[in-house]
Amino acid sequence: MDKEHLDRLLKRKYDKEFIACSYEELGVFLDGLVTYKRGQSPNKPSNDEVVELNNNLILKKLRVALELKEFEIDLILKLVDVELTKQQIKSLFRNPAHKNFKLCPDELLMAFLDGLDEFYFDGGDI
Repeated sequence: MDKEHLDRLLKRKYDKEFIACSYEELGVFLDGLVTYKRGQSPNKPSNDEVVELNNNLILKKLRVALELKEFEIDLILKLVDVELTKQQIKSLFRNPAHKNFKLCPDELLMAFLDGLDEFYFDGGDI
């Protein structure tokens, strides 16, 4: 990836030069973020095994990388006026085969990302 492409990916979404990353780029970034924050996992699947990235997996990777606890996830969602019960939050992180698994809709993932931005953003570069 060249520097110009990376710079455009890292722009805020309201910047005219912003471009959205592909699922492949996002997957590589999230795997790298988890490895950077938590270290290499001995249970990580081999590089040959491709795991389909979905909203629930994005949430899970962010939770793991940022070491977010349930109350922090709740706080982040409340920052963007999203109210979920503890059970609803837990259902987003369950195994897809579990009877209480809940698919994460695009709107909820976008709200969570906006909440993360608000949670971590210091307001220094606007």
